Amino acid sequence: MIRTVPSTGSEKEILYSALDRHRDVVRWKLEGLDDGQLRRPMTPSGTSMLGLLKHLAAVEYGWFCQTFGRPTEARIDALDARYETDPDADLRVEPEESTADLLAFYARARAAADLAIQETDLDTTGTSWAGRTVSMRWVLVHMVEEVARHAGHLDILRELIDGATGDHPEIQAPAGS
Repeated sequence: MIRTVPSTGSEKEILYSALDRHRDVVRWKLEGLDDGQLRRPMTPSGTSMLGLLKHLAAVEYGWFCQTFGRPTEARIDALDARYETDPDADLRVEPEESTADLLAFYARARAAADLAIQETDLDTTGTSWAGRTVSMRWVLVHMVEEVARHAGHLDILRELIDGATGDHPEIQAPAGS
């Protein structure tokens, strides 16, 4: 089912719907691929579909939870500790990280972010990882951009792997069309 963004409603409802629409695309782009396809580096920089999923989970926790002083999980603390010496740690899939584990990580991050969005007013401010004061409104706009950007990357990677294209299941174009 294609999730649509309402053309009327509250600002928060519209922003959240736009975010959730792109989150759904991220999950859909990974469906039907095996572990090897999801892990395969597809660019000279090493970008993989599973690596992008891991990154998106980390930024959901970072922007929605850490920014507003909400709990995360030990995996985020470990990634934060590695960031100083390895700024791409959240994009790299480690051998011990399974596809199922990273899908579950993304689901937990998304649920934690959803709770933060639900419980935080748009004008509430927090402190970003870079020390900037940001509002929930700004974070929602930023995350719509972030998730949409990476959903586009996933679309390109998916096409390179098996020819599948499209931004939602109902409008997927068959390979070679």
